[in-house]
Amino acid sequence: MADLPIETIFEILTRVPAKVVGRSRSVCKEWYALLSTRDFIRVHCSRSLVSSNQRVLLIDDLTYYVHPIIFQSYDYGPRSIVTLPFDHQNNDVSILSHLNGLLCVCLNHTNELLLWNPTTTAFKRLSTPDSLGIYINNLDAVGLYADDAYDYKVLHIKRRCGVYESYVYSRELNFWRNIPFLTRQEYLSPNFAWSPGTFCGGTMYFTLCECWVGGTNVVICFDINSEQFKEISFPPVPSTGFVQGVLVNVKNELHMFATTGWFEITIDLWTLKEDYWVKVLSCPPIPPISLSLWGDITHYVMNGNWFVMTKLGKLFTIEMDTKPFEILYPVTWFRGYKGAVFVETVVSPSI
Repeated sequence: MADLPIETIFEILTRVPAKVVGRSRSVCKEWYALLSTRDFIRVHCSRSLVSSNQRVLLIDDLTYYVHPIIFQSYDYGPRSIVTLPFDHQNNDVSILSHLNGLLCVCLNHTNELLLWNPTTTAFKRLSTPDSLGIYINNLDAVGLYADDAYDYKVLHIKRRCGVYESYVYSRELNFWRNIPFLTRQEYLSPNFAWSPGTFCGGTMYFTLCECWVGGTNVVICFDINSEQFKEISFPPVPSTGFVQGVLVNVKNELHMFATTGWFEITIDLWTLKEDYWVKVLSCPPIPPISLSLWGDITHYVMNGNWFVMTKLGKLFTIEMDTKPFEILYPVTWFRGYKGAVFVETVVSPSI
């Protein structure tokens, strides 16, 4: 390939796996410079966002495993062990958000936020001496997004001493800055639980749910361009039981798996059209089950079908025409404490 035009080398190497790009950087100085440019990383990332590059990171105490996903057999492929490049303790890492191969994680023993690429092993600590980049579980919310200038940013909403504050970290500037956060005072109550942020169509979305029967449930939206917050309604689900919404971005459209019930659980799939929710699918009521059996769940889309994966290592397929929802259990956020889904890329957590 040494005699090929640089444009041809660019086209070829933006189509190879991320780990091949890492090895290719050691070929020569010219390749290292080419493969480190922002244009190369951006194009390579856009071409890597395919099902075959999806990986599942599962956490088991001190051991971290990465599995490929075999959609044809609805299962995991052979696992490999991941060695964490940063100091950590037993069951110490919480995965809060993910985007384009980057994970935003919290080290529970220090409450520090980090950006980490499991494929390249590169990471960046986001905490500062004045306590920015410090995450408190059950009080805070975090979302990871990229703006139009390809700057990766972390939105951190903090609930402290009866006050909400919000901050945005810029990878480009390596700096936290405060932005206005407007919301109703009653949301300061610890009875309200935040979901992780889901980035879709230039907006970061969070669910905010009151943790009792008949409580208030809303969706908080953050426009990444205007940096303004607004509130939209939850899907019109019955309020006769516990309510939970799990957000997922599918082909740049926001969807929600909304669960509700008490002795029987129902699961409905909704999609957001402008600021209104439209029901897509509904499943029959699920008989009562022990809370200990609630499975963590995440979602994929390929060839028009949904793929649903539980933390127990089982993949299910949901064919949009036949609606076999009977296989589903109530859901919680998979990318919370037991693992995450990510795409193998060479996106760096720092500049």
